[in-house]
Amino acid sequence: MKALTILIPTLVLAASAADRPNILFLFSDDHAANAISCYPGGLFDEIAPTPGIDRIAQEGMRFDRSYCTNAICGPSRASILTGQHSHLNGFIDNETSYFDGLQTTFPDLLRQTGYTTAMIGKWHLHSNPVGFDYWEVLPGQGAYYNPDFIQMDNTRKRFEGHCNDLVTEKGITWLKKAAETKKPFLAMIQYKAPHRNWAPAFRHLNLFDDLTMPEPETLFDDYANRSSVLKEHAMGVYSHMTWSHDMKFDGPNLFPSHFQGKGRDGQFARLSDEDKKIYRAAYDDENEKFIADMRAGKLDQKAITRWKYQRYIKDYLRVIHSMDEGIARILKHLDDTGLAKNTIVIYSSDQGFYLGEHGWYDKRWMFEESLMMPFVVRWPGKIKPGSVSKALIQNIDYGPTFLDLAGAEIPTGMQGKSLVPIFRSSGEKPAGWRESIYYRYSGERTHNVAAHDGVRTADHKLFWVPKTQEYQLFDMVKDPQEMKSVHEDPGYAEVFAEMKKELEEARKKYRVHSAIIGAPREGDWWSKRHRSMNQKAASGPHELLFIGDSITQGWEGPGKEVWEEFYGNRKALNLGISGDRTEHVIWRLNNGNLKNQRKAKAAVVMIGTNNTGQSKQDPTEVRDGIERIVSTLRARCPQAKILLLGVFPRGAKPDDPLRKNNEKINSLISTMHNGERIHYLDLSDKFLTPDGVLTKEIMPDALHPKDKGYRIWAEAIEPKLKEFGL
Repeated sequence: MKALTILIPTLVLAASAADRPNILFLFSDDHAANAISCYPGGLFDEIAPTPGIDRIAQEGMRFDRSYCTNAICGPSRASILTGQHSHLNGFIDNETSYFDGLQTTFPDLLRQTGYTTAMIGKWHLHSNPVGFDYWEVLPGQGAYYNPDFIQMDNTRKRFEGHCNDLVTEKGITWLKKAAETKKPFLAMIQYKAPHRNWAPAFRHLNLFDDLTMPEPETLFDDYANRSSVLKEHAMGVYSHMTWSHDMKFDGPNLFPSHFQGKGRDGQFARLSDEDKKIYRAAYDDENEKFIADMRAGKLDQKAITRWKYQRYIKDYLRVIHSMDEGIARILKHLDDTGLAKNTIVIYSSDQGFYLGEHGWYDKRWMFEESLMMPFVVRWPGKIKPGSVSKALIQNIDYGPTFLDLAGAEIPTGMQGKSLVPIFRSSGEKPAGWRESIYYRYSGERTHNVAAHDGVRTADHKLFWVPKTQEYQLFDMVKDPQEMKSVHEDPGYAEVFAEMKKELEEARKKYRVHSAIIGAPREGDWWSKRHRSMNQKAASGPHELLFIGDSITQGWEGPGKEVWEEFYGNRKALNLGISGDRTEHVIWRLNNGNLKNQRKAKAAVVMIGTNNTGQSKQDPTEVRDGIERIVSTLRARCPQAKILLLGVFPRGAKPDDPLRKNNEKINSLISTMHNGERIHYLDLSDKFLTPDGVLTKEIMPDALHPKDKGYRIWAEAIEPKLKEFGL
């Protein structure tokens, strides 16, 4: 993030604008490598080829060990933009996260080097794009039929047609305009397909009708020899497909014990009456036969699963077909205009997807089908056609790669590596390249997949499930389908130990620690306090927010009189809970404390003393947690100025070790100040005598202020609040 990145080096151009390649990033949602015909071994390579995507690989390079950091839509996109894992960029899931567009992102840095930038299609980060000269994006997940697009003035405009075709058209239109500028460009053209609910273009509604699609070997996986937590999922082909939304039945759910949902298809509802007839006609014959067979008792559980799988996989492949057609059109446009010669083209997807493997659809688990991201790249004259790389790459590498291509220096805050050396070496990894990738899924209510994190090397995979306190270890050479965990096998004892060490080292390397991983606290008292604050927040907008721990909560105790004097008429909201550490505040801010607070004018933040007092946490880790809180506020309260206070002094004397630790924290967080959105202020001296003593008159326990301490606090920040317009 601009204010919060550890260091953003000055951007240096390595070559003239004429020599720098255009960058065309074609991106999809939920496209499994097993459904791309240039990837070997897919079930549908001959039945449903993808010639558009295949062309990129044939004329360039295919990566066979390309992985995501977090197999859900928004988090993968945030990792691409920032070059950071989810816990650092703040977008950990699709349910609670908002993307802070003011943190450091590669598109914004590319603009600073002279590139013109565009983002067209699916965005899905709960905020408008930042860092682009032009953008036109789908709201949320977007719609397949007659979709709305958010315009740059924040209005929504509906367009007639299929989403894949519209994204293609809009992309080509922008490419034509970009070529006229004579500037190098970055174009991110991002499709909704093949995200659920797989609504095909009308010209493809009957594609594959005469075929029976092959089934994956693990369609009827019973989850033996692995953690019992796998059985708790809610993304099974048999158990969790919906009657109308997924399976395209019209009318009420006739078999609620076999299908979820009550019969509503949002895509169908967007169609005209005439188009609804065409849509229904494409499915009616098969649907009527299925209903008749069900009523006649002809179908057992396996037969029902197989029917659902056929309906699902055909629609999935149908929506890919129109996307692939669009990609082929875009490549032809590059050829016809001469842009192809100096344009690097990349195709990828935000993660993989289960195409019936393990009985699943969706993603999330660290199993290979969803962990793997397709990645193919073409760079004329630089990449040897038909190359294949086995290097372990990850989506945090994309941003550094694009910056490297532009001749820009890569910020130290980005955790990925440039892939350019691999491009130039026909796929060979350079010396010192990573030997493993790190993955972390935080858990969502959606689909009921347990939180877990792990590492993947060339030959093995290990992940840890906190819920059941168990590891899962897979031999990816002998057991590529991951049907048996060997973590308890004596023959793998040495590998198990090495992989656990690899996981611990990855957590340290990528700064995975308690201060930055949002978490609630146990106990009825804390939950009650949290709910109470949520209710106050939901009751209406506030102009001034106070965020912190027991010291902030104390505005309702010893500081109550001062609060009424200074803030009683200022629409102020106290969001402090005694005993909270940074991770608890992070969780609270993403789970209701900021509801209805998008128009807040200012937020006062003072947090971190419990990270010191409860666990003597390293100051750099506390800094990470505070940085995440500030970024969260910036994303969720886009108009608010943030007054970041230094952690108040603790301990009566200057040599108190806890006070010294807090001083180290303050030294680190002071660099977040930018004088625009973030203002840092250290009030420590105002609480101390000239020789650095913290008296009982101010803080009786050398930690919590008395009423006099709260008056000092209020008077000290008053000039800043007035500066903020309060």
